[in-house]
Amino acid sequence: MECYFIVDTYIDERKGRGLYDDYIRKVKPIIESFGGEYLVRTEKITSLHPKRNPQRVIMIRFPSRQALDACFASEEYQKIMNERMSSVDARALIVE
Repeated sequence: MECYFIVDTYIDERKGRGLYDDYIRKVKPIIESFGGEYLVRTEKITSLHPKRNPQRVIMIRFPSRQALDACFASEEYQKIMNERMSSVDARALIVE
């Protein structure tokens, strides 16, 4: 059964985008190697809630929950995860 990974990203302008942009470049091939398909990757967002104003939204479809879990537990992803964690506030959901 397909599974979706949805994330709102809040970029800390004081830290800049350098580390996050490097993460974006590195993560795409990892996601795709586990069967993940980007459905949405955009910074063109209209928020309908005054307290929820992400600068970027990503939606990825995985073929299964197992594929999603394997991707984010993989050695390749673990090597770059800190680049995201130390550069942005990312709030993710998994939807099965």
